[in-house]
Amino acid sequence: MISPSRSVGRTSSTGDVHSRDGTVLRTWSNGADGVPLVISNGLGAPPSAWPRLREPDCGFAAVSWSHRGLGGSGRPADPTRIRVEDHAADLEATMDAAGFERALLLGWSLGVNVAFEFARARPDRVAGIIGVGGLPGGSFRAFGPPGVPVALRERAGRTAAWLLRLVGPPAAALAAPTVESARALGAAHLPPLPDPSASAEVARVFAGHEWTWYSELLLAAGDHPPIDTGFVSFPVTLVGGTLDVAAAAPDVRAVAGSIPQARFVPLVGTHFLPLEQPDGLHRELVALAERAGPSRAPSGGSVPSSP
Repeated sequence: MISPSRSVGRTSSTGDVHSRDGTVLRTWSNGADGVPLVISNGLGAPPSAWPRLREPDCGFAAVSWSHRGLGGSGRPADPTRIRVEDHAADLEATMDAAGFERALLLGWSLGVNVAFEFARARPDRVAGIIGVGGLPGGSFRAFGPPGVPVALRERAGRTAAWLLRLVGPPAAALAAPTVESARALGAAHLPPLPDPSASAEVARVFAGHEWTWYSELLLAAGDHPPIDTGFVSFPVTLVGGTLDVAAAAPDVRAVAGSIPQARFVPLVGTHFLPLEQPDGLHRELVALAERAGPSRAPSGGSVPSSP
């Protein structure tokens, strides 16, 4: 197993750090002892999207940050500084603030792009990557069902990203009560959600986003080209939801097949596997830590509590 990091406290906390360009980021720590882990979250998703990693005995000292202009983080002084490379710099600032020299990276959705972009620039600081519902670049190319020409899928992804500024607010406002009502009625057709309260909390956070800005962030991230993963020398796990239409599982499988140390794991569910399959993803995260092994053990410092 990877050598654990010890935290200052055992309760989750938030704080603020400055990224390379001066943008103020709202960061989060789970306050747990364990393997150093940086969560490169789905765009605009809060830490509550990972209910298992909020438990004090989860085995991982996890930290994360809110994306620029969302969740308490400030917008950059230069509004064009919202590329995947900028988010990768934010990952590094979060990692530095936690005192992690090396860590596992957990990416979800566009957070997978960010994790691989950071790893490309600083492979010495990465012990392993687990990517959920995302690709190392070229995300819009995997939007929609496989078999459709790439150009059409990419165009559909960009159109959907732009339309979020119109349909995002009402959809998000309805999401939380819809989830809670469906669970109360025992809707059997929905993917399993072991922690419905986490789903409702995530939906409430999304309801508060400024959706024009969110759309701009998504479109900028979608410009990120596919990454040549030839630099990868650490273990990788890519997880695809069998019902995911935002990052189709066959595309995720194909990328995993091109990385020598990667394994592909299909899980039943949609693009929201962190909420639908928290136990399955936690098992894969533990397995990745074991694959990283003691020879790849990241040295971790203290996870800071909120000032």
